[in-house]
Amino acid sequence: MAFESLSDKLQNVFRKLRGKGRLTEADVKEAMKEVKMALLEADVNFKVVKQFVKTVEEKAVGENVLTGLNPGQMVIKIVNEEMTALMGSDTTEIEFQPGKAITIIMMAGLQGAGKTTTTAKLAGKFKQKGKRPLLVACDVYRPAAIEQLKINGAKQEVEVFSMGTDNSPVDIAKAAIVHAEKNNQNVVIIDTAGRLHIDESMMDELKQIKEAVGVHQTLLVVDAMTGQDAVNVAKEFDEKVGVTGIILSKMDGDTRGGAAISVKAVTGKPILYVGMGEKLSDLEQFYPDRMASRILGMGDVLTLIEKAQENISLDAEKERDMASRMKKGKFDFNDYLESMKQMRNLGGLAGILNLLPGMGMGIKTGDIDTDAGEKQLKQTEAIIYSMTPAERSNPKLLNPRRKYRIAKGAGVDIAVVNRFIKQFEQSQKMMKQMPGMMKGFGKRGMRFPF
Repeated sequence: MAFESLSDKLQNVFRKLRGKGRLTEADVKEAMKEVKMALLEADVNFKVVKQFVKTVEEKAVGENVLTGLNPGQMVIKIVNEEMTALMGSDTTEIEFQPGKAITIIMMAGLQGAGKTTTTAKLAGKFKQKGKRPLLVACDVYRPAAIEQLKINGAKQEVEVFSMGTDNSPVDIAKAAIVHAEKNNQNVVIIDTAGRLHIDESMMDELKQIKEAVGVHQTLLVVDAMTGQDAVNVAKEFDEKVGVTGIILSKMDGDTRGGAAISVKAVTGKPILYVGMGEKLSDLEQFYPDRMASRILGMGDVLTLIEKAQENISLDAEKERDMASRMKKGKFDFNDYLESMKQMRNLGGLAGILNLLPGMGMGIKTGDIDTDAGEKQLKQTEAIIYSMTPAERSNPKLLNPRRKYRIAKGAGVDIAVVNRFIKQFEQSQKMMKQMPGMMKGFGKRGMRFPF
């Protein structure tokens, strides 16, 4: 999981700081040595680390910090602020042309960075914002890339403009702009060819497309798992072609985090989005402050809320109906399936835990086995799908004979089915009691312990 090792190490440093009543200058310097090593091991650029540690140390040994009531917390606050500043401080949005003018975006990147998939993800994001995007297949060297863009475009319900592999990328890009004008499409996203490494012919092709159609935004997709190599690629692309912004792909993978922390400081170009999974919806706006919070193990509740708002498709009436049934203890297996679907849309169990304070990048597989949790959810889903529609709507129908049939259909032991149904019935009772319990707490003037 992204940043897990770095987050664990930084949290260990912070625990030591919090454990001290007062801090000396020596305490701060010792802590910053550990922070420096953690960042270097995470493949953060050496010059960036050196400047970061120097800045934090200068601020942290100030009189107001060391003599304050909570010096350890103050040092953590400074680290958080400086890490946010390092990654760009403010969130950068893609700028669109005013009015009905077409915004032309060119996607660039090395082969294998996930550029074509990211291009389709971006089209989906723009569509959500009310734009009318057109995807353009300009990778004439890989027929598979054109087909991939068409498949993903269809999934996003976004048109893909293609002229096959017999025309030059420049001619395809020009024809795509004419097509967009005729069809009232206001964002053109050009998927260009990648290479295994940077070469002059690739750079020349990008320059030619840029000049021919007047590209407004050149977005570079880099693989976050390649660490400092990603930063070097970004720097070279920017020097030779000119880059407007960066999208980090594969941030959900086993990346040490160096690219996310270094790339803005080294190139001066903002990170616009981060790819957090394989699904076409797994593209998140990059917020430097939220990313810093994740890295420092403080969670990212705002992103979790936004993901819920984007992905939970219940309409207001259906939501009220479900809430009413929960209060009456009439929550059935159909509602349970709907809840599981919504959790998957939020990234599953691991995805949700990853954004909760104190649970973030520091999740340890020994503490919480998210794989086992996901396996259990799939097993539960199989049990419910083995029920008839009548049984799902009315759990009281589940007699021993029906339970045996369900167990056989789900491929589990009857004891697993019995245990799940018992837990479900207990949940129903709790939901029914909840409004009364909360009312009683209020009358007695008691407070919940959180």
